[in-house]
Amino acid sequence: MKINEIYRSIQGESTHMGRPCIFVRTTGCDLRCSWCDTAYAFYEGREMTIDQVMQQVEHLGSSLVEITGGEPLLQEEIYPLTTRLLDSGFEVLVETNGAHPIESMDKRAKIILDLKCPGSGMSESIRWENLTHLKKSDEVKFVLADRRDFHWASSVIFNHSLSAKCTVLFSPVFGKLDPQDLAQWILERPSPVRLQVQLHKYIWHPDKRGV
Repeated sequence: MKINEIYRSIQGESTHMGRPCIFVRTTGCDLRCSWCDTAYAFYEGREMTIDQVMQQVEHLGSSLVEITGGEPLLQEEIYPLTTRLLDSGFEVLVETNGAHPIESMDKRAKIILDLKCPGSGMSESIRWENLTHLKKSDEVKFVLADRRDFHWASSVIFNHSLSAKCTVLFSPVFGKLDPQDLAQWILERPSPVRLQVQLHKYIWHPDKRGV
């Protein structure tokens, strides 16, 4: 499989925010979100075997691992890698862009499903069938660029009863939507969601890689 980077940092998103976490970032993505902050993962990377990935992960020494991208589900090796990590005692998060089937993923893994809002320019890519395969331990993330995205995401949550299926996260596009504005919109509804910011961008420089 082609891997862009493997590193240990503080988890900056999801309900696992703040925990030490090992990130396995794959190379390649079939979407081009307007606000993408990991475009370097579109092409950069090197071929690695599952054994090589496992060796690096085990050396870094944290119990939580997130497989992200790029888009990890583009590579078939991600499925046996996830199972191997779980069998080795790791807690595994798999973040995916919502355009690919999630039902073949090992059920012990926790899916972070990123549903693309209109502001991303990629909302037509959503595979809506994925919502029927969500587990209580999974999470759905909406990255919001503006008020239009907020209303769109709120409608999706209502129409698909998402908050009854799993945790739902609203995340503002860093540098474009003020988290205070998003917080106020959530309080006005009120919305059955959890506000998240990209914690790592507040700890380190927003453009710093490997964090």
